[in-house]
Amino acid sequence: MKQVNPSMPDPNNPTSGPVSRALATTLRMRRLRHLTLLLCLLAISAQSPAQQPIQKPSLPVQLPSASSPQLLAGKIAGTIIDSNGGSIAEARIALPRSDQPPVEIRVFITSPDGRFLFSNVTPGPFSLAISATNFMDQQVSGDLHAGESIELPAIELRSTSTLSAQVTASLTDIADAQVSQEEKQRVLAFIPNFYVSYDSNPVPLDPAQKFNLALRTLVDPVSLILNGALAGIEQTENTYAWGQGAQSYAKLYAAGYGNMLTDTLLGNAVLPILFKQDPRYFYKGTGSIHSRAFYAIANAVICKGDNRRWQPNYSGILGGLASSGLSNLYYPAVNRDGASLTFENAALGTGFTAIANLFQEFVVRKLTPHLH
Repeated sequence: MKQVNPSMPDPNNPTSGPVSRALATTLRMRRLRHLTLLLCLLAISAQSPAQQPIQKPSLPVQLPSASSPQLLAGKIAGTIIDSNGGSIAEARIALPRSDQPPVEIRVFITSPDGRFLFSNVTPGPFSLAISATNFMDQQVSGDLHAGESIELPAIELRSTSTLSAQVTASLTDIADAQVSQEEKQRVLAFIPNFYVSYDSNPVPLDPAQKFNLALRTLVDPVSLILNGALAGIEQTENTYAWGQGAQSYAKLYAAGYGNMLTDTLLGNAVLPILFKQDPRYFYKGTGSIHSRAFYAIANAVICKGDNRRWQPNYSGILGGLASSGLSNLYYPAVNRDGASLTFENAALGTGFTAIANLFQEFVVRKLTPHLH
């Protein structure tokens, strides 16, 4: 067998010899390093999530600009007017942008024709705060879209001076409104019932209103017709010594109207003005039956003063006495009885007033249609 010297190269084996062995060792070490590196990469990839490959966009990315549709600014315009349609100059219009910190407030002062215009306004919700001298503040809200130009409807401001005049309306105006309502009150839709107040907060009457209410009662057609009917009944029953016939009826009619005239003017106008008292009956409508009945009867001898306090009814009592005394001037002599008849008629008048008040409290309201 052939002996091979390990130090000598073998021509049949290219890897034999010192150089070949060194080359083989180097190749093995390189493979070992590559294998080690590969194992390390595999270990790292197993512990961390897989990463997506980064792809470069085929087109360049376009950044948003001020001219892009979603940020395109808009305009807000309008006109400020008063209640009469006139333009309001130098009104202050504030446009806050609460959605953009820090808050930016833009202010516009209206021109002589009341116009205002905000340009270059960022789209989104908006709220205008409007103020002007002698006018109430007002706010108008809306939503502005990108690139939109809004023309708001005319914005009307209410005058503070007008509101003050309405709040401080005079008591005379309020009483006029209440009396106007009372003059529409008719029992069974035709009998006048002007001297009853159903208002929960009645205002005292001034002298002119007391006179006007009395005259309205005296000239009411129904009052004239009812007086004629009473004169006919008196003539039929021969109540007074005037006999029968048209002339006698005329005297009865005149005497009856004279009673109504003196009683209404003196008891409901002249004396209430003198004593500063209210001639109306003020409907109670609440409480027990006994309390309401006592209230109605008591109102025959008491009344409210213009100071809204209860006091003796000097106007009604003295008015009845004066009317009874004056009737002695035109009734037949046989039907007069001096002072005793005068006081008797006045007492009967007071009693009749108490009975009428009971009807007012419990019956008349139900018989009065369209009552407010």
